[in-house]
Amino acid sequence: MSIAQNLALVRDRIAAAARRAGRQPEDIALMAVSKTFPSECIREAYDAGLRLFGENRVQEFAGKSDSLRDLNNAEWHLIGHLQTNKVAKAVELFAAVDSVDSLRLAQKLNAAAQQLGKKLKVLVEINVGGEAVKSGMAPEPSELEELLSAAPELEHLEFRGLMTIPPFNDDPQEVRPYFRKLCDLRDQVTRRLPAANMRELSMGMSHDFEVAIEEGSTCVRVGTAIFGERKRR
Repeated sequence: MSIAQNLALVRDRIAAAARRAGRQPEDIALMAVSKTFPSECIREAYDAGLRLFGENRVQEFAGKSDSLRDLNNAEWHLIGHLQTNKVAKAVELFAAVDSVDSLRLAQKLNAAAQQLGKKLKVLVEINVGGEAVKSGMAPEPSELEELLSAAPELEHLEFRGLMTIPPFNDDPQEVRPYFRKLCDLRDQVTRRLPAANMRELSMGMSHDFEVAIEEGSTCVRVGTAIFGERKRR
């Protein structure tokens, strides 16, 4: 099937999941995870109507960005772990960093955005499963509150919500508790810090995005279901 056909199926599945949850499909953003895929595939997705794209690595996207500059209104998000030595380049290339996992990283992003005269959108990544191999803050309200309490001083960052990558499971229903955990964390912190902007919940990928929508996701990150299987490195 073509990328356009895959995209139509994904949108149908998003709409069905939204209806099951009593939500409006237009309230859920679809991000195409274009990591490892060439510019030609990204263009095909763009021509099919997609405007939101997620990349995992700064260097990989730097190699593709020049050939994609003419895609008007396309928005590029960094969704992978960001090393501090790549902060300046990330701020230059991306409209948003959805994987902020420490106050130190947020401060460096703010300084780089200030240098460029830019307002950078950010999400805080939460490691809901406590997995040692994954980045992200611990799912503890105190740690998240410490970061968000400093947000007013980081004037070149726009904190918008939370992101997570839960432990993988072949059965999407087994992942549901992790999505609920992220929602609960957001609600706890919002009650303590009502001024914090935590409306976005980026959760759900190709194998589990329908369950994520049922649990409150506002943005699903879909790669394989749109572009097909990735080639092994």
